[in-house]
Amino acid sequence: MTTSRYLALELANTVRHDGDGGVADELSSVDGLTSWVAAQEELKAAEEFTATGTGAAPTGAAPTAAGAVATGPLDAGSATGPVADERVRTRVLAVRAALRALLARAVAPAPPSRADADQLPPADQALSRLNAAAARCPVVPLLDWPTDAAPVARLLPAASASPVDLPAVLARAAIAFLGGPDLPRLRACTAPRCVRYFLKEHGRQEFCKASCGNRARAARHYRRHHAPPTAN
Repeated sequence: MTTSRYLALELANTVRHDGDGGVADELSSVDGLTSWVAAQEELKAAEEFTATGTGAAPTGAAPTAAGAVATGPLDAGSATGPVADERVRTRVLAVRAALRALLARAVAPAPPSRADADQLPPADQALSRLNAAAARCPVVPLLDWPTDAAPVARLLPAASASPVDLPAVLARAAIAFLGGPDLPRLRACTAPRCVRYFLKEHGRQEFCKASCGNRARAARHYRRHHAPPTAN
């Protein structure tokens, strides 16, 4: 299951290589956002999605990491079909741009993702936007301590803030990741055509997945054997 700190990377990586040398955006339409939300296991564990984008929290929902909403109905926008509308999509894109700007800052002085580095807001604006988005849905802490399990601290929507706001949920997941212990492991994949961010799992890891490593080695091999001769 995706945890909240990785939900931030899932959001950032909705900007991805399209397989043909360009960049694709999974959130380029309301339907795309709806499909992406439906695929996020953490959101499904934390929110019971219905056709209207609202619903009661499921009993026994898995706890989320600090900084993420654990339960509560989600207001994703539309009241008739998808779990989002164009207004919500625009706000989610703003959260994503702010997050990607701060991920680019986090990996510096190494290069950021090549997908949009020249299109992102300055870091100070990104911070302000992310914090403002997260504040749209106030939360309160709750300590849950079952008799047969360890205590779990969660954040729930304040009583005055229901239903939960999707961009706010994503902004808080971004803040949880950026302020969490895994940030130093963040890298931008440098394989040809890849534009993903990932978490480095071991000391020698250079790429987000094995296929990227294979592609990078093939590119280096090609350059070595097809480089133009140097003049004497």
